[in-house]
Amino acid sequence: MTQSVPLISTIASGLGLALVLGYVATRAKLPSLVGYLVAGVLIGPFTPGFVADTAIAGELAEIGVMLLMFGVGLHFSLDDLLQVRKIAVPGAILQIVVATAMGAGLAWWWGWGLAGSVVFGLALSVASTVVLLRTLETHGTLDSLNGRIAVGWLIVEDLAMVLVLVLLPALAAVLGGEAGPAGPTSMWPTLGWTLVKVSAFIALMMVVGRRVMPKLLWLVARTGSRELFTLSVVAAALSIAYAATTLFGVSFALGAFFAGMVMRESEFSHRAAEESLPLREAFAVLFFVSVGMLFDPMVLVQQPLQVLAVVGVIVLGKSWVAAMLVLALRYPLNTALTVAASLAQIGEFSFILAGLGVSLKLLPAEGQSLILAGALISIAINPLVFAAMKPLQSWWTARSPLARHLERPADPLAELPPATPGKYLSGQVVLVGYGRVGRRIAAELTSHDIPFVVVEQHRDTVEGLRVAGQAAVSGDAADPAVLIQGHIAQAAMLVVATPDTLDVRQMMATARALNPGIQIVVRTHNEEEAALLAEEGSGTIFFGEAELARGMGRHVLTQFGKASSDATMA
Repeated sequence: MTQSVPLISTIASGLGLALVLGYVATRAKLPSLVGYLVAGVLIGPFTPGFVADTAIAGELAEIGVMLLMFGVGLHFSLDDLLQVRKIAVPGAILQIVVATAMGAGLAWWWGWGLAGSVVFGLALSVASTVVLLRTLETHGTLDSLNGRIAVGWLIVEDLAMVLVLVLLPALAAVLGGEAGPAGPTSMWPTLGWTLVKVSAFIALMMVVGRRVMPKLLWLVARTGSRELFTLSVVAAALSIAYAATTLFGVSFALGAFFAGMVMRESEFSHRAAEESLPLREAFAVLFFVSVGMLFDPMVLVQQPLQVLAVVGVIVLGKSWVAAMLVLALRYPLNTALTVAASLAQIGEFSFILAGLGVSLKLLPAEGQSLILAGALISIAINPLVFAAMKPLQSWWTARSPLARHLERPADPLAELPPATPGKYLSGQVVLVGYGRVGRRIAAELTSHDIPFVVVEQHRDTVEGLRVAGQAAVSGDAADPAVLIQGHIAQAAMLVVATPDTLDVRQMMATARALNPGIQIVVRTHNEEEAALLAEEGSGTIFFGEAELARGMGRHVLTQFGKASSDATMA
C-alpha cells in the first residue's frame, strides 16, 4: 500500500518519526534537528526496515529550502545586503578559496586526482544557509548586525556556487571527467552568459518586482480573504523560484530569496512572514530528514579517520579562516566568532555539487559519502558550536589581553576624532542605532539644532555620517567603552533606537553609573519587556504598538472635536 502512495508515506513517516526523535533529542538537551537527521537515517535506504522515497523526499526538501530562503528575503532587504558588502563579499570569496585549498589538499593527500580534489574542496567550502537561518532564529540574532553579516556572507557563497555549478560541466573534459552538454571549449561564453542571466534576473526583481509585488499583495489583501493572501504569498515564493531556475539558471533558493526581498517592500511583509511560517517550519523538518536519508552510517565504520578529517576542515579549518578574515577587516571578536560558528557546517549546495561531481566522473563515490558524513555531523553539532561561542568569548577575554584587544580593535571609527566640536561633547544626545527609527530621530534633532552623537555597529554607516560632518562612533553600545567614546558622562540624554532589547539593560547601567542624572529613552517591540522596563524605572519606554494606537487615537478624537487623554490610550 505504501508503494502506491509514496508521497503520503514519505511525508507521514518523515514528519512522524521526526516528531518522536526531535522530542527525545530536546529532552536529552540536544538540538531538535539532531532528532530530525536521525529520523532520516532510519527511513533511508542504508538502514533496515521501511525505506521512504528518496526522490520525493529530495523534492520536498527543495521546497523547504525555497520557503526558508523566501523567509530570509522577507527579513533581509537589499539595503541590509549592501551595508555588509565590504565584509561579506571579500570575506566570502577569500574564505571559499582558502577552504577549497584545505579540502583539496586533504583529498590530494589521500591520492585523489586534481579534479576530484578541487570538487571535494569546493563542497566543503560552502555552508548551508538553511541551517544558519534555523540557528540564528533560535538564538534570536537573525536581525542583529552579526546575523546580517553571516547571512550576507552565505548569500555571496551561494552566488559563487551558482557559477561553479554552471561552469563545472563545461570544464569537466578539461579536468579529466566526462564532458558536459556545453563542451570544454565553451567555458568563457558559458560564464559570460551565466553572468548576463543572473544579472538580468536580479535587475528584473529589483526594478520590476519591487513595484509589482507590493501592488499584487495589496490587491489580494483588499479581498479580505485570508486564504487568498496565504496562497498569494506561497505562490509568489515558489513560482518566482521556479521561474528563476527555468528562465535564468538561478538556483531555487536564490530565486526564492529575491522573491522575499521584493515582497519586503510591501506594507504586508510582516503578515506574509507570519502566514508562511508554518509551511517553512514543516518543510524545514523535511529538509533535515532528507539529509539523513542520504547518509550511509557504514562510512563511520569503514573510514573513521577520513570522516574525522573532513569534520575538522568544516568545523575548525574554514571557521578559523573566516574568523581571521573578519578580524583582518577590523571587525570585533564577537563578530568573528559569530561568522566562524555560522560557517562550521555544510549543506544543500555541497550535496548538489557532490552529486554533479560524481555524475561527471570528477569526484569518486567515496567523496560523496564523506561529504554527506561531514554534513550530517557538522549540522548536528552546529547549534552546540553556536551555544559555545559566547562562553568561549567571555572565558578568553577574561584571561587574554590579546582577546580584549581583538574585542575592541584599534579602529579610528571607534572613537570621536580629536577635533570634534565641543557641542558634541557636553549636553548632547547619545543616539544608539541609526536604522529607520534612528534616522527619523536624527532628522528631528538636526532640524531643531540639538547636538547628538550616533553610536552604530555598521562601520559603513559611521563612515558616511562622518563624511557628512556628523559625530558618530562605531561599536556595540552594550560595551561601556563605546558609550564612553560617545561622552555619555557629559550627555543630557541616551536614546536607544534599536529594536534589540537584549543588551539595553547593560547600556542603561553604564549610562547611570557614569551619569546618574541622565535621561534615558528606550524603544521596544515587546509588550512584556516594555512593562518590565517600566516597572524597573529604567526611563521613558516607547512600545511600538502603544505609540501607534496613541497616535491613531489622537487623530480620531481630533476629528470628533474631543481632547485626547494619553492615560486613557496608554
